[in-house]
Amino acid sequence: MYRKEHQSALKNLDEFLYQDCRQTESSDLANKPSTDRLNSNDTNNDLKLRPIGVLRNIFNEKRGVPRQASLSSSVRSRIDLSSKILNNPKHALEGLENYSHFWIIYHFHLNDDHTKTKVAPPRLDGIRVGVFSTRSPHRPCPIGLSLVRLDKIEDSKVYFFGTDMVDGTPVLDIKPYIPQYDTPLKANDIGCNSSREAPDGEETTNTTQQISTSGPMSGPLPSVFVPNWVLNSSVLDVVFCLTASAQVQDLGITQASITDILKTDPRSVYVRTKYASDIYTFQLGRYTVTCKFNDQNSTVTVLQVRDLVNVQGLSKDGITVNDPKQ
Repeated sequence: MYRKEHQSALKNLDEFLYQDCRQTESSDLANKPSTDRLNSNDTNNDLKLRPIGVLRNIFNEKRGVPRQASLSSSVRSRIDLSSKILNNPKHALEGLENYSHFWIIYHFHLNDDHTKTKVAPPRLDGIRVGVFSTRSPHRPCPIGLSLVRLDKIEDSKVYFFGTDMVDGTPVLDIKPYIPQYDTPLKANDIGCNSSREAPDGEETTNTTQQISTSGPMSGPLPSVFVPNWVLNSSVLDVVFCLTASAQVQDLGITQASITDILKTDPRSVYVRTKYASDIYTFQLGRYTVTCKFNDQNSTVTVLQVRDLVNVQGLSKDGITVNDPKQ
């Protein structure tokens, strides 16, 4: 009750402070020609979103972060929900444990303003394509979407496997993964009646309803396809030298977490073309991984894994930024 009254007081104070400003803006907008008013509504109004929580993992910086969440299935992360936005974060998570996977919608908070319409995906080796035909994080509206596997829920914390985000990423929303809605129909499904759950508010006496393939929406179902450059993804062989293997064992790091990051080549096109044979380093929590790529043999050798000194953990109850074992 106290939290609700506090939030209500803050809202009333905000409305009181900006009431005159809003009235002046509304008056100025009403006096504008209709074309100017339309442009103002379309381009000048900022969309304000409040993060529901923050993401915590072992990737302290963008360098070395996996390109997709599915490429780091052994890396464990968590979401800490905010009690300032949600009056009872624990209640908001009830029922999520019944799903194996869920979507995370988040903000690329470390990206600069990006208004370019073309980007160069790493797999195209410098060839530029439209930004909306890629999964590039450099977007006009810096919003990310990742599918992850649920591990467990503890109070207002959600633990999961698979991440392609930086530690401290603001989380905007969580949505459960539902195969009936999120997986495209395949070509061999043509001619079959599929059963699905009725939309919310349209339930009938039956638990499921049949979707007929006849009618205006009938006909051959389109197959799922993607560009060839998306399919032509090479996987590198990750080799640990004797020194690195001993260091990984001594530090108690899960070797698979390093392998998952390196096997899909985390280097940008610029680094790969200009510094192909140079030493490559990235930070993994409190550890620094040093490696060297061999593009001709499609291999990468881990040379050294060092423990940074005087770095303290973020929490004592599970995943920490310092611990790749998690």
